[in-house]
Amino acid sequence: MIKQIFGKIPRKPSSKSSTGDSPPDGVAFVGGGRSVSGRKAIFGGGASVAVAAGAGNGTAGPAAAYEPLSSFRDVPSSEKPGLFLRKIAMCCVIFDFSDPAKNAREKEIKRQTLLELMDYVSTATAKFSEAALQEATKMVAANIFRTFSSSAGSEGTKIGEGFDAEEEEPAMEPAWPHLQIVYEFFLRFISSSETDAKLAKRYVDHSFILRLLDLFDSEDPREREYLKTILHRVYGKFMVHRPFIRKAINNIFYQFIFETEKHNGIAELLEILGSIINGFALPLKEEHKLFLVRALIPLHKPKCLALYHQQLSYCITQFVEKDNKLADTVIRGLLKYWPLTNSSKEVMFVGELEEVLEATQEPEFQRCMVPLFQQIARCINSSHFQVAERALFLWNNDHVRNLINQNRRVILPIIFPAMERNLRGHWNQAVQGLTLNVRKLFIDADQDLFEECSARFQENELKEREMQAKRESAWKRLEDVAASKAVSNEPVLVSQKVSFLSLSSASPRGVTRT
Repeated sequence: MIKQIFGKIPRKPSSKSSTGDSPPDGVAFVGGGRSVSGRKAIFGGGASVAVAAGAGNGTAGPAAAYEPLSSFRDVPSSEKPGLFLRKIAMCCVIFDFSDPAKNAREKEIKRQTLLELMDYVSTATAKFSEAALQEATKMVAANIFRTFSSSAGSEGTKIGEGFDAEEEEPAMEPAWPHLQIVYEFFLRFISSSETDAKLAKRYVDHSFILRLLDLFDSEDPREREYLKTILHRVYGKFMVHRPFIRKAINNIFYQFIFETEKHNGIAELLEILGSIINGFALPLKEEHKLFLVRALIPLHKPKCLALYHQQLSYCITQFVEKDNKLADTVIRGLLKYWPLTNSSKEVMFVGELEEVLEATQEPEFQRCMVPLFQQIARCINSSHFQVAERALFLWNNDHVRNLINQNRRVILPIIFPAMERNLRGHWNQAVQGLTLNVRKLFIDADQDLFEECSARFQENELKEREMQAKRESAWKRLEDVAASKAVSNEPVLVSQKVSFLSLSSASPRGVTRT
């Protein structure tokens, strides 16, 4: 009887733990030198964790039991929303994963709790309350948002230092076993039909989106893959955030192109943009065209283009397919950033050029064909056989070949000298064979034009030989005069005509320009 009376008297909460249905105001970090934003982590339903400051070094450690809560299967439906909030609050505790053996039991409890939350979200049949939306977003933010170490070095850094980023092993996130479940939970939470976008947008706000985008610089490809899917779902669900997301991605690109050239998630961001561009309505807004000119085309500039070129090329081609009039802008942009000394980038550029030309109509092609085929002629003459081969392969594309054939009177005089030089002296037999095939296509299409170009080429060669002979003669006269005066140390007076001939020569003696 006395025990029953004492049992009805409310107990004074201890200094180490307290219970309640509301989640903690701050996020408690358990173990491993992480900062602590709240002195205590309070959970209802019998689970409590008290976090106390470490001795003099700012670390934190569990001071009480971290116990599992009841399963959703074991409580009536009316109590599930409250249990959901308590489980969410329990998962706000962050453990140190640099030491796998530390807090192993608590980590497993949290993992099981996250799995229960993930299943609950997948099977929910009622709309989530605003409190659930708020606390779920807080929990996700507490677990995934973090600052990456600058000493780890991004792929851009490795490339800049001369390493091959494709062969470097990425730094894997040690907390990934828990992070993966948090990401999966958030993905299902955002995708759920029971998540009201009008309420959720208050918590998945601009600040949240910016921090989400910051995570794309993670070196762990598994994390970037989840982020890509989640951001795509956020873009689809929250229409009000779409302009902000596009602008924020633009800013990441600008910083990458013009400042750092260091970022791990450019390929994933471009993959998201590829599907976004595919959904643009016609006619294209001026904002989207500016994005193409100011962000996508300059993305061809960084040295690490190979890491994201496939996704970039897809985005560029999508724009041209949406609006054929953009073909001239795109092709001239590619020519502006054409690599001068990087043969592997040149091969990628020619490949992308073919994809763009395949979506180009004749009016746009005619606007840019002169500078375009001046560059293709240089590629045909490249001493790097892969560049020359890739340029000659353009004639294997039916659409490109038809465009060239319809405008052959302009194009053939531009590339004829390059073909002749290949046939006379290119070191690679395969390149010579491909050049012969292209030459035959032009002969079959218009033999009179081909012969006219051939005669003009021979005439230009003759003029060039005459100019070279004049240069040689001028240098010989200068050397003879200098030799005759060398013994007496007399100054050499050069006639104006000879001086002009020597200075107007663009090549030193013995070097002919071709």
